[in-house]
Amino acid sequence: MLINEIFKSIQGESSYIGMPCTFIRTAMCNLACSYCDTMYARQKGEEISIPSIILKVKEFNIPLVEITGGEPLLQKDIPLLIENLLERDFKVLVETNGSIDIGLIPTRAVRIMDLKCPGSGMSNKMLWGNIDKLIPSDEVKFVIRDRRDYLWSVEKIKEYSLIEKVQVLFSCVYGMLEAKTLIEWILKDNLNVRFQLQLHKYIWPHDMRGV
Repeated sequence: MLINEIFKSIQGESSYIGMPCTFIRTAMCNLACSYCDTMYARQKGEEISIPSIILKVKEFNIPLVEITGGEPLLQKDIPLLIENLLERDFKVLVETNGSIDIGLIPTRAVRIMDLKCPGSGMSNKMLWGNIDKLIPSDEVKFVIRDRRDYLWSVEKIKEYSLIEKVQVLFSCVYGMLEAKTLIEWILKDNLNVRFQLQLHKYIWPHDMRGV
């Protein structure tokens, strides 16, 4: 499969934030979000076999692994890679952009699904049927650019009863919405969501690769 990079860092997002983690970043994406911070992953990656990926992951000796992109579900062998990691007792997180059937991802993995807000320019690409496939161990992420995105996200949470289904994550687009502002909105509405920063961007340069 096409891999852009494999590296170790800390989890910068999700409910696993702050944990040491090995990242497998696949190449290619079918969306073009206005605020994309991994444009380099849209370029063609290196063809790497599943055994070679597993070997690299084992070298890092970290029990938590995240598969991200790009968009991982564009790689047809991703389900097989996930199963291989699970069989070796890795905790596997899979971050996907919400536009492709998440039923392809084994449910023993933690599926972290974006719901793209209008500010991304990609909200019309969402596969809304994915919501029916969510289970309690999954997470849904909203990346919020402005007040319009926030109100849209609140509406979708209510429309699909998301808080009753899964962990819901709210984060702000880096450099476009202040964390303080988003937190104030959440607190004012008593919204039972998890606020998150992209922690890695506050530790290393925001445009640095492999962190």
